[in-house]
Amino acid sequence: MSKIIFSTGSVPISVVAKVYGKDSCWVRAGIIAGWLPIGVATRNGQRITEVSDISSKKGRINFYVSPKKLYEETGYIYNGER
Repeated sequence: MSKIIFSTGSVPISVVAKVYGKDSCWVRAGIIAGWLPIGVATRNGQRITEVSDISSKKGRINFYVSPKKLYEETGYIYNGER
């Protein structure tokens, strides 16, 4: 069995949304709430875990989606495409 080499960096939310066949908002909410265990959401270095914290008035939320975790959940191998 060949070893899978995962891309470095985060998988874009738009790619994740296509993989799941859902809207980008669904992906973001799932990561924040924890029921989509493929990455983390942070704002100013602090992890965001409540959907009520999504307000843009509080500042930008950064998302990191792990290529390995996405593969483990879906079988999709991210190769750096957008």
